Amino acid sequence: MLKDRCLIEPSDVTVEELEALFSLARGIEEDEAAYRDMCRGKILATLFFEPSTRTRLSFEAAMFRLGGNVLGFAEPGSSSSAKGESLADTVRTVSCYADLIAMRNPKEGSALLASRYATVPVINAGDGGHHHPTQTLTDLLTIKRIFGGFDGLTVGFCGDLKFGRTVHSLAGALSRYNGVKIVFVSPQELRAPAYVTTGLLKNAGIAYQETENLEDVIGTLDVLYMTRVQKERFFNEEDYIRLKDSYILTEEKMALARDTMIVLHPLPRVNEIAVEVDRDPRALYFQQARYGMFIRMALICSLLGLF
Repeated sequence: MLKDRCLIEPSDVTVEELEALFSLARGIEEDEAAYRDMCRGKILATLFFEPSTRTRLSFEAAMFRLGGNVLGFAEPGSSSSAKGESLADTVRTVSCYADLIAMRNPKEGSALLASRYATVPVINAGDGGHHHPTQTLTDLLTIKRIFGGFDGLTVGFCGDLKFGRTVHSLAGALSRYNGVKIVFVSPQELRAPAYVTTGLLKNAGIAYQETENLEDVIGTLDVLYMTRVQKERFFNEEDYIRLKDSYILTEEKMALARDTMIVLHPLPRVNEIAVEVDRDPRALYFQQARYGMFIRMALICSLLGLF
């Protein structure tokens, strides 16, 4: 289905290919033992030039559960990039050892650059504030498992919408479905960039709303996608301190929401979701993380041409 291709942004995969990935992920979840040796003899390289817990470990868990192996590094100081090696040379070299590469890098466009020099498939595991396509696959799979599809849903994004690559990627992916409505909730300084609101949504005919008040709109949402204010994206620490607690989801705010609304979060959480909200059956962010492993298992199998 996706054999030998790279995944740099969500639009690299068609809606039909997404459905095939969701179906495969569901099959793996229901009968994981049947896929236990699917990647025996295959190697995944994880090149993480930026800190990660869920993304890196879910890729590694996915490969191990498929019977494959993993090599790589978790921070750039342990790689030859610390000696000045170019990204192009790094991926050329790693291509000699591995069958596919999952890479995170703080620089926008780095994954696309890597894909031009690697001789094996490259999966973008996050490139700065640009894209995070496997998180988008995770988000979409979670929504599909709960609602059965995407048409007609109202999805709210709350928090850091300016730097949140997961927001940019998911909003763009949702723009391909019928009747989807998007609600952006953020302070003025962290509004979604124009390339998302105008370039992706308006041009696709997707209705969207921008507001600074979560309480005013939470009752209209099917999905609330919370995000943290990302300290690592700020150049001015004073701005971060001023904005970091702009939105905190509490039990009181959850009481204003529909019984059928679900709460998602790409994690890590800092303090934007109160811990007591974890008890609410609508809080699905840890289940979402579990789905991330299954969709990455499906993606690995597809890129390696095993399906």
